[in-house]
Amino acid sequence: MKIFWVFFRFPTVFLVFFSSIVSLTVQGFTGTYGINYGRIADNIPSPDEVVTLLRAAKIKNVRIYDADHSVLKAFSGTGLELVVGLPNGFVKDMSANEDHALTWVKENVQSFLPGTKIRGIAVGNEVLGGGDNEMAAALLGAVKNIYNATKTLHLTDVQISTAHSQAVFANSYPPSSCIFKDTVVQYMKPLLQFFSQIGSPFCLNAYPFLAYMSDPENIDINYALFQSTQGIYDPKTDLHYDNMLDAQIDAAYAALDDAGVKKMEVIVTETGWASRGDANEAAATANNARTYNYNLRKRLAKKKGTPLRPKMMLKAYIFAIFNEDLKPGSTSERNFGLFKPDGSISYNIGFHGLTSSSADTLLLSLKDIRAQDWSRSHFLVSAISAVALLVFLRY
Repeated sequence: MKIFWVFFRFPTVFLVFFSSIVSLTVQGFTGTYGINYGRIADNIPSPDEVVTLLRAAKIKNVRIYDADHSVLKAFSGTGLELVVGLPNGFVKDMSANEDHALTWVKENVQSFLPGTKIRGIAVGNEVLGGGDNEMAAALLGAVKNIYNATKTLHLTDVQISTAHSQAVFANSYPPSSCIFKDTVVQYMKPLLQFFSQIGSPFCLNAYPFLAYMSDPENIDINYALFQSTQGIYDPKTDLHYDNMLDAQIDAAYAALDDAGVKKMEVIVTETGWASRGDANEAAATANNARTYNYNLRKRLAKKKGTPLRPKMMLKAYIFAIFNEDLKPGSTSERNFGLFKPDGSISYNIGFHGLTSSSADTLLLSLKDIRAQDWSRSHFLVSAISAVALLVFLRY
């Protein structure tokens, strides 16, 4: 009888242990640090080289703004976790046509799984608050049709989201006063209700750089750069903020609360600091960019929340991997990259670039990378077996 009980306990313990591991592997975001891979440039490394760069930097979470097949193929078998983007130009069509949404998901997501770890689809980028009311009205329909397509295709581990800029807020100072703009609420509330139903986060593009640039006379640059400062005090919540990013995130939480959405997580889908700018962009320097991004890495490494949501671990995607020479607008728009077009670092925050001096150690082939992944998987299986054996021997 005891032998039977032992073998009954064995699979039970094994399954509980194994299930906990599996649940970790299907998360949309591993750890706290990710990066955006923009490609509006004609001089950046190939997707294969980008994989090498990201693996060397140990950055696992990556967002792209489309579903370029050369990128999806390069990421196959690497272990990197990817969020693909449905560009704004597709939003109206996807909203109006369920079949087009199903086809898009089949061709750009399903066909690359499971080799490429596509963890999410971002439907549009900064659609609300952008002035295009037709696109704003179409966003929820596009989100629903893309989501329904993933369900039809049984893609249960692909999260649907959309990213918002600070333009959706009417006011964000102090953080507790933040609400959504009247012109945005009619589109935002039903979108938030749907995201609440399917468990999606509120995705925020938050830039202390832009906030500081808009009012340098009244904002302490040290507050924007995570440096020592008096900070700000929010009398309504009795909370103190020593950096602007935390305040921007808690402002988003306040707006969500005001909209009746109490439990949604806020994830920062873009944040960064330009290393070069025009004459009227004096804060866009390499030193400030290094300071912001270095301190942001330290902030995320603490794995803690914000003053308003201390138990909600902050997660952020940095903007961006590369300077993008073909982006329109001011000089700063083309200089947010942690790396230069040749793969060398723009400034030192602890990452290594694809430099000639380190090529032998960094330019691993994809075959080597996949072999490393197999070795880790083999080690994991061995560890599970060892635990199971210990449980068996104990009885």
